[in-house]
Amino acid sequence: MQGKLVAILESRTGAHLGELIARRGGTPLLAPALAEVPDLDPDALRALLRDWRSTPMQVVIFQTGVGTRALFQAADALDLGAELKTRLAAASVVVRGPKPTGELNARGIRIDLRANSPFTSDDVLAVIAPLDLAGAPVMIQRYGADNPGLRAALEARGAHVHELATYRWALPEDLSPLRTLLAALAERRVDAVVFTSAVQVQHLFEIAGRDGVAERLVADLENCLIASIGPVCSRALRHYGLKPNFEANPPKLGYLVSGLDALLGGGTRDPG
Repeated sequence: MQGKLVAILESRTGAHLGELIARRGGTPLLAPALAEVPDLDPDALRALLRDWRSTPMQVVIFQTGVGTRALFQAADALDLGAELKTRLAAASVVVRGPKPTGELNARGIRIDLRANSPFTSDDVLAVIAPLDLAGAPVMIQRYGADNPGLRAALEARGAHVHELATYRWALPEDLSPLRTLLAALAERRVDAVVFTSAVQVQHLFEIAGRDGVAERLVADLENCLIASIGPVCSRALRHYGLKPNFEANPPKLGYLVSGLDALLGGGTRDPG
């Protein structure tokens, strides 16, 4: 991707992703599209553990690394960390991907079931398919937004679902990098755009809508190569009428960058 301008909408690991692109000769354009805002209510956590004592959770689903870490940090701050670990020891612990796995391993939490790649809600449902959920209390560690599909599927199997919010997604306070990206896209200066979450797609179109350029944005993006981290992100792109040129498989940054590099003329799909 020598000399190619590559837009990055990732926030938390955007700098690292930019380094990976620069290492292959590309020029990263950082335009963070979301902020992760803490949203864990201490009273809700206290109430959850209080209810857990009398009605134990049979299944606990961890969806994200940042949310898992936030949950344990909040429990520790309330002097409830030890109790949380004890309650989890008596439940079936399910993880959606490698990031919550790492957080739980660091805490010494036993993991019973792991969703397979690409770590979608469907993959979570597939791995817990053998479990009898009729009447079972199930807790979902929410990510930055609701996951109504997962909840509805669990309730259809008879589960009593409890969701615990740990953070929420919001637009970043500084929107100027996103507006710089919109201008660069309109001027046909961007060679590729890398999307690493569905929310990035939604937020980019939200800002374009505010600025009155949403209709033009589709054509501007179609003028670039579009790289998607995985099927959930690709689904969001298709919702806006866009088809990614590349979807990472497995959904990891190294494979995403190497696939994009091959499309841009780097000639290799080595994720290293």
